[in-house]
Amino acid sequence: MEKDKYLKVKRFLDIVLSLSGLIVLAPVFLVLIAAIKADSPGAAMFTQRRIGMGGREFLILKFRTMRQEAPNYTPTHMLENPERHITRVGRFLRKTSLDELPQLINILKGDMAVVGPRPVMWNETELIEARQRCGANDVPPGITGWAQVNGRDQLTLEEKVRLDGYYVRHLGFWMDVKCLARTVIPVLTGKGVVEGKAVFNKIQRTGTKNKKNLRKN
Repeated sequence: MEKDKYLKVKRFLDIVLSLSGLIVLAPVFLVLIAAIKADSPGAAMFTQRRIGMGGREFLILKFRTMRQEAPNYTPTHMLENPERHITRVGRFLRKTSLDELPQLINILKGDMAVVGPRPVMWNETELIEARQRCGANDVPPGITGWAQVNGRDQLTLEEKVRLDGYYVRHLGFWMDVKCLARTVIPVLTGKGVVEGKAVFNKIQRTGTKNKKNLRKN
């Protein structure tokens, strides 16, 4: 199926999946909202400026996992001392990726898709430009994606871009199914999550441990 035609099919499937998810998971939303508000002061959800399809900015929704005084536009893998900012409930939400659930609303609105390259922050200029060159900005960003299931935060910038480019080149129904199937283990185990600037910088210098697997992509 041609890319443009599949994107229309993909959008229909995204509407069905996000609407169904919001209905089925409504009780989970209520429980998490109550837990977040009981754990620390502040709103249960927050927004961030992210870059979507075609370089368009949008506000991504997330459950709040950090204290109110934490920097809003610094990724946690770039914080000097992330443990100081992350709440008790937030630690659980981040490990299980439950903090991403509100993005079902972004999907329903058309800002995102279920599967696609993860949307980057508006101030990650180097990554935005690199993704533009590989075509990653030509498809809707997703809750999960090929880079997410192949290393997540443990990837260097170069590796993330290469995996995003691989996804775009192989865009199709079965590619999305493959991404979803491979999302389960990282979500359940928290595999690939990196918190803290020191660890992240080490990864950028030495590269991921999965270079052998990445070469196949």
